[in-house]
Amino acid sequence: QVQLVESGGGLVQPGGSLRLSCAASASILRIYRMGWYRQAPGKQRELVAAITTGGSANYADSAKGRFTISRDIAKNTVYLQMNSLNPEDTAVYYCRADNALGSDYWGQGTQVTVSS
Repeated sequence: QVQLVESGGGLVQPGGSLRLSCAASASILRIYRMGWYRQAPGKQRELVAAITTGGSANYADSAKGRFTISRDIAKNTVYLQMNSLNPEDTAVYYCRADNALGSDYWGQGTQVTVSS
């Protein structure tokens, strides 16, 4: 079992930045992959960015060049730095952890609202 706690969401103006944090209850080196997903009202949940144990990262096209996923192994925390935010980024952002056995765990989500 892995527990995930997200934080860092909030209200930001278009063009602004936010950094989301996801603290894991287990060593993230024992987690195969950690990712950030988001779900906007009326839409399906979608991958934003993910990072593997080896440090390889991948991004959704909408996130490339604006968002950066990173991690602090000592703190068992994964971050999502979001820059140049626009209203289309408004969503609940979820942290997900996948272990090597195929199990996945989700955080409770944090709301990001981009509005003037």
